[in-house]
Amino acid sequence: MVEKYDVIIVGGGPAGIFAALELCKASDLKILIIEKGKDIDDRYCPVRDRTSSCVLCSPCNVVSGLGGAGAFSDGKLTLSSQVGGQLDSFLGVDSAELLIKYVDDIYLEFGAPDKLYGMGDEVNEIKRKASLAELRLIPVPIRHLGTEYCRLVLKTIRDYLAPHLEFKLETMVSTIINDGKVSGVETEAGERFDCRYLILAPGREGADWLTAEARRLELTIHNNPVDVGIRVEVPVAVMEGLTTVLHEAKLEFISKSFDDRIRTFCMCPAGEVIMETTGGSDPVITVNGHSYATHSSNNTNFALLVSTNFTEPFREPIAYGKYLARLANILSGGVLVQRLGDLLAGRRSTSERIKRGLVQPTLKNAIPGDISFVMPYRHLSGIIEMLQAINKLAPGVASLHTLLYGVEVKFYSCKLQLSSNLETEINNMFAAGDGAGISRGLIEASASGVVVAREILKRNTY
Repeated sequence: MVEKYDVIIVGGGPAGIFAALELCKASDLKILIIEKGKDIDDRYCPVRDRTSSCVLCSPCNVVSGLGGAGAFSDGKLTLSSQVGGQLDSFLGVDSAELLIKYVDDIYLEFGAPDKLYGMGDEVNEIKRKASLAELRLIPVPIRHLGTEYCRLVLKTIRDYLAPHLEFKLETMVSTIINDGKVSGVETEAGERFDCRYLILAPGREGADWLTAEARRLELTIHNNPVDVGIRVEVPVAVMEGLTTVLHEAKLEFISKSFDDRIRTFCMCPAGEVIMETTGGSDPVITVNGHSYATHSSNNTNFALLVSTNFTEPFREPIAYGKYLARLANILSGGVLVQRLGDLLAGRRSTSERIKRGLVQPTLKNAIPGDISFVMPYRHLSGIIEMLQAINKLAPGVASLHTLLYGVEVKFYSCKLQLSSNLETEINNMFAAGDGAGISRGLIEASASGVVVAREILKRNTY
């Protein structure tokens, strides 16, 4: 017999978990969370602390599983609607800010630390210096959990939810069932689950699946910018003046060569560079960064991402990002690393040159090579220009010893046509989180889940 639920949530990341949390607190609805990855306790990367190459686990435990990619992130809660997503375009700035405060309070309730970065007069002085270097600093309050505490907070939320709903883990949803209004889902194993309300929160790793299903259902899709770039690694001392005050310096730059917008992303003070895969039937290996609350490295890392808005007839931003990542995989078997000095000299890096350098890579299995064989000239030119601009704000960033890893890609590329309460063009089917192109981080992903849950609760009282 087909199992029936009031609400089915596809995806067990922050968007799905916070939607479930809001529903469970205010109702006795029958809820099912379907997640293709493992339980949060069972997720681990077999090569995280080794020198061997990524073994392409499918799905990747770093980005898939209960807790989503957020569980293995460095746990930055960016407490402003200015960055991290597009909630303000759906709710308005004031409502988005109130919702972010509400979600932050829930994280605090479940164990997030009290300390906030990005506050005080020192921020204004950094902003002034950034403007002199032709950089725009976006000052935002940030609460940093650290990778290990981020997992603990999400596990605590999971334990709270467990008695109130059902989890179906290591299960891939293949098909959305639509009979004029949403009816349920079918899994790859052929199981069918019916529901009154469906929440699609597959995370950025599930963005390509969501895009494919949206096209099959003939839904309207808007392409978000393609975010492609590299991860930069420098000594802790180089960025310390910024990270001590801000934790993450959110900087924007307009390239002189091509007028492209380039931004810093996911700054990890005293952190580590890591690998992750996109998973799915056609996985590629990409690069990311983490920082911890209880231990530190000698380096700070951050991404520089180039945002590009493609126009017609281009319709495959995810495929484009994967193509660039695959070039790096072909050249290295995983992730490339290159000294900035070697890039500027027009030569590949070698293991010997990197060993002689002042910055030793925290990602031990990155392969020395030449990133210029991977990154488009347009993107690489802008990234070099931004490094030189940041060097005026934080001397040492553009050192010849600075390490560049590639490729970092963010697959926020599909945005469904959604109402102000995040409902799709199919009645009672909603979308939330990074995979739906709404958010770009923990806080707004979580908040988008709350938006959807509140709308369902409202409809359920009628």
